[in-house]
Amino acid sequence: MAAGAGRGLARLCGRLTESLSLSPANRTKFRTFRQNVLESLQTPQCRALHTSHSHKALHEFFDDPKNWGESTVKSGAPWSREQLRLKSNEDLHKLWYVLLKEKNMLLTTEQESKRQRVQMPSLERLKKVERSMSRIDLIVDEREGALRLLQTGQEQSVPGSWRKNIFGQTFWHKHTQWPIPWYLNKKYRKRRYYTPTFVNHFIRLRLEQDLREKNREKKRAQEKQKLQEEKFPRLSESAKN
Repeated sequence: MAAGAGRGLARLCGRLTESLSLSPANRTKFRTFRQNVLESLQTPQCRALHTSHSHKALHEFFDDPKNWGESTVKSGAPWSREQLRLKSNEDLHKLWYVLLKEKNMLLTTEQESKRQRVQMPSLERLKKVERSMSRIDLIVDEREGALRLLQTGQEQSVPGSWRKNIFGQTFWHKHTQWPIPWYLNKKYRKRRYYTPTFVNHFIRLRLEQDLREKNREKKRAQEKQKLQEEKFPRLSESAKN
């Protein structure tokens, strides 16, 4: 019985090895697959060395330690419009965030200087950064306006029209989208974008009042100038010369 069981187990093992063994065709496929895997592993799929900017944590919101305690810090001129017009939109976008980070750093430094009751070194740096950022806004608005004028023929970002209210005052009305027509919109009809005829008399009175106020201001300026000339005759003579 033991011998028969051993023979059966040997036959089962032989069949299992035959089923697991590869045929000659499968062997060649396996070899090519193995070579491809080894070649792919040999070629670098990523950088051998990756570097990035150093993380300074909260120190990024403060000025360079070399500038601490200095009375003046050298800084360049603010960006001019001519220089910004030569840059692409992507460069302006990057420059905006660089200036924003610089502005946050300078504001933090200014607040820390106030807390310590010391003078901030080169306070004009903050003004230069603010000028550059405002000029970037102007350049972006110019490009958006030119593109909008080319595509739609409208100068304003939001379409609108000049209208008069019930008191005869002219103002710029921005158009907005409504889910219902204007003649069914009670809120729109209550605004009354028209001037009644009986208001024309009061419009003329308002214009006369504005002209009187301008004349009064002009007379006050002339009287003040005469008093200055009488009090300081040398200045009046030098101004005439």
